[in-house]
Amino acid sequence: MTRLWSALDLLEATGGSIDAAFGADGVSIDTRTLRPGDLFVALVGEGRDGHAFVADAMAKGAAGAMVHRTVPGVRHLLQVDDTLAGLARMGGFSRVRSAAKVVAVTGSVGKTTTKEMLRTILSGFGRTHAAEASYNNHWGLPLTLARMPLDAAYCVAEIGMNHAGEIAPLARLAHPHVAVITTVEKAHIGYLGSIEAIADEKASIMTGLVTGGVAVLPLDSPQFPRLRAAAGTAHVMTFGTAPAATGRLVGFEADADGSVVLAEIGGREVRFRLNAPGQHMAMNAVAALTAAHAFGLDRGAAASTLEAFAPLGGRGARRRLTLPRGTALLLDESYNGNGASMRAALEVLALQPATRRIAVLGDMLELGEAGPAEHAALAAAVARSADLLFACGPLMRHLYDAVPPALRGAHAADSAALAPIVAEAVAAGDAILVKGSLGSRMKRVVDTLDTIAIEGPA
Repeated sequence: MTRLWSALDLLEATGGSIDAAFGADGVSIDTRTLRPGDLFVALVGEGRDGHAFVADAMAKGAAGAMVHRTVPGVRHLLQVDDTLAGLARMGGFSRVRSAAKVVAVTGSVGKTTTKEMLRTILSGFGRTHAAEASYNNHWGLPLTLARMPLDAAYCVAEIGMNHAGEIAPLARLAHPHVAVITTVEKAHIGYLGSIEAIADEKASIMTGLVTGGVAVLPLDSPQFPRLRAAAGTAHVMTFGTAPAATGRLVGFEADADGSVVLAEIGGREVRFRLNAPGQHMAMNAVAALTAAHAFGLDRGAAASTLEAFAPLGGRGARRRLTLPRGTALLLDESYNGNGASMRAALEVLALQPATRRIAVLGDMLELGEAGPAEHAALAAAVARSADLLFACGPLMRHLYDAVPPALRGAHAADSAALAPIVAEAVAAGDAILVKGSLGSRMKRVVDTLDTIAIEGPA
């Protein structure tokens, strides 16, 4: 079997040197998930140096390791000037040698979900490689590309950012045939300063398009004219609710578990069941179908594949918790949070048939001076959707104080302090939404709820 990375490929891609020739079947940056035959890349990050784990990687069956400093007593080392730069060069080499059609996704909200929908759709038409989790940054995108199988027909890349200037170099590395911008919202406005600056940063994904590539843009967004202008001479397709959209959400019949979606993609009507509730999920699906249409794929067949889609953990995954006197429903949105995604998740909570609807919310971060007002502005949405609010973090205090007193469950300094309070309060029949920015660590609440469910009798 042909190895993903031969010794010659590794040398040509990185410009490094090898002490003893080896090839690799995969690429890993974490010994906890490393598979035998992987190349271990010893990245250096905040508080952790991958070089300290090289020996462990080799003991677990790594084919070799890419390093930029001496590791005594270990062979099969690929020496480079810098392991992060070496990984980026591997990603670029993999992209150039591949015949796969590449779609890259960015946006303030919905990019990981849209990426997963595209994975589902494109897998129905050929071998599809896609980013794991939210691997969308300066190491995540190169890692995704470096792992791309030699016979992949499609690749779905995700590109994220926190600061200005981060998307363009990643877009050039991915060099996509299709670039999707899901939304432009106030996420990261504390770093970029204005919604227009956010739009410009998202628009820079189009600088990486191949000649003749397609930009898929959100027609309903107030920032659409700015995005369209940035597209220049690139071919543009759009999605939204307006009649002029290439991919149009015509309607959907929502229920607690999902919705039946009616859409028009490139002039063809399609109807499908989406097992993820909320209009935002339906719009993500329309964006993904529009991108598939840009590849010339059959629209009906593409829509039918989405009936197999299920949200990821932390991004809308739903599961039942077995409690002493029955079950409760957990809506796990713990991975991220901004104003738009908070409102969308609260709308989903409102759809749930439950004795009580409980919102457990953590700080939305990176909003700068707009933070207090953005949190307080969620009060009306919480009042419409929830019977009880538990909140944590200094910013969520503004929301907690803004809701009617009858809705106030508890406020805590952080998720570690809030988790046991929520665990004590939940009961059979509840629907519980857990959401907040990644830095708020709302997964602690999810993990605590899972623990009491596991320990409680069925």
